[in-house]
Amino acid sequence: MHGIPRDVIGWDGPFPLPADIRDEEPPVSTPDNTTDNASTEAPKPGPVPSPAAFAKLAKPAAPTAPVVETPAAPAAPVIPATPGASDWGKVDENGVVSVKEGDDWRVVGEYPDGTHEEALQYYVRKFDELSFKVVAIEQRHQSGGATASALRSQAAQLKSEVVGAAAVGDLAGLEQRLVSMIDALAEAASQEAAAQRAAVDGAIAERTAIVEKAEALAARDPQQVQWKQATAELSALFDQWQDHQKNGPRLPKNTAQALWKRFRDARSTVERARRAFFAELDEVHKAAKQTKTRLIERAEALAPQGEDGIASYRNLLDEWKRSGRAGRKADDALWARFKAAGDVLYGARQERDLAEQEESKPRIEAREALLVEAAKVADIADLKAARQALTDIQRSWDETGRVFPREVERDLDGRMRKIELALKDREDVDWKRNNPETKARANDMESQLRESIAGFEKELADAQAAGNAKAAKEAQEAIDARTAWLRAIGA
Repeated sequence: MHGIPRDVIGWDGPFPLPADIRDEEPPVSTPDNTTDNASTEAPKPGPVPSPAAFAKLAKPAAPTAPVVETPAAPAAPVIPATPGASDWGKVDENGVVSVKEGDDWRVVGEYPDGTHEEALQYYVRKFDELSFKVVAIEQRHQSGGATASALRSQAAQLKSEVVGAAAVGDLAGLEQRLVSMIDALAEAASQEAAAQRAAVDGAIAERTAIVEKAEALAARDPQQVQWKQATAELSALFDQWQDHQKNGPRLPKNTAQALWKRFRDARSTVERARRAFFAELDEVHKAAKQTKTRLIERAEALAPQGEDGIASYRNLLDEWKRSGRAGRKADDALWARFKAAGDVLYGARQERDLAEQEESKPRIEAREALLVEAAKVADIADLKAARQALTDIQRSWDETGRVFPREVERDLDGRMRKIELALKDREDVDWKRNNPETKARANDMESQLRESIAGFEKELADAQAAGNAKAAKEAQEAIDARTAWLRAIGA
């Protein structure tokens, strides 16, 4: 084989191949048949491929002809493959590659069948791969592509690969970057852990709130629960539980199981109470249905009585109200039958009312005519004659008989009552005016007022004669007041 380092294939020497390099395919090299390799100028290195490109490199092709052994070339100086490589790596005349670590050089492998540049470049690429991994971890940390704890583990593993790596480059600097990164990731991991604990605590509180709502539903009085609404609420709580379990932080197993047991128990309690409630309700509905069916049969049996059966039907209606519910659909059907039985009775009454209204039409006309006559009583000046006329009209009014419907009768009676009250008001006024006692008191007051007026008239004359305007004014005011009183009593 040509161009393959001895630490890669079948190497039993003191430089074992690191685990992360063993699977890498070595680069293809074409050894120069010239023996003066050391004295020729090394070719300029091309661009360093990425680690992904390394995986695509083809395995080296087998040589088409055996290599012609030549005499050993004179010792060649150790020269770097690239200007930067000279700071960290060197290749001796036997193709042994070493890397500088501090003030010492550490052998990393051999590449005897290629040029010094190829040998050095191979191990530089190994360093680039390690450096690439470091950069990848740094970028994932910056972008939040993974947790700090996971990245810290990766960085620690990579640090173990960097220490003593079979690579050429600033391994100490790379190691220091990893050390700094591990420290930073440790702090970030601590913060992440605290945030995770806070998130878990919050999630526990949220899930506990869901459980407590379910338990509150389970603790309610089954007789007071609106079961359709309660079932919807419990279903919504279960949906919240599933969403929280799917999208929320992962809870500790014991806590999650304990909360789920509480939720499951509450849901089971609600379900048992619901089944028991509706089982009991079915029995209540069944009993109510039987009771109402019997009431319907009794109501239908009243039909031959016609209007006379209404009182009994009302008693049955009171029993109906006390019989309870039989379920909406059943109640609607039962009530339709019960009402139909009552409609038969009230229909008989309605027929009678219509007949009475027809019979009342002549009576209504007669009372309307009597009202016209009664209105003329107000024009009769003689109160006794007016009273006699109204009494005769009222006697005729009563003789007309009852009037239907009742509201028409009430309206006619009200109009007659107004005429009677108007006449009574006239009689009251006349009585007050002609009452002997009232007249005696009025005469006595009249004489007193006239005497008082005469006295004030004398005071007025004296005040005027004396030129006392104030006294004259007071006397005149007293005269005017008493004169008004005289007019008030009709004097």
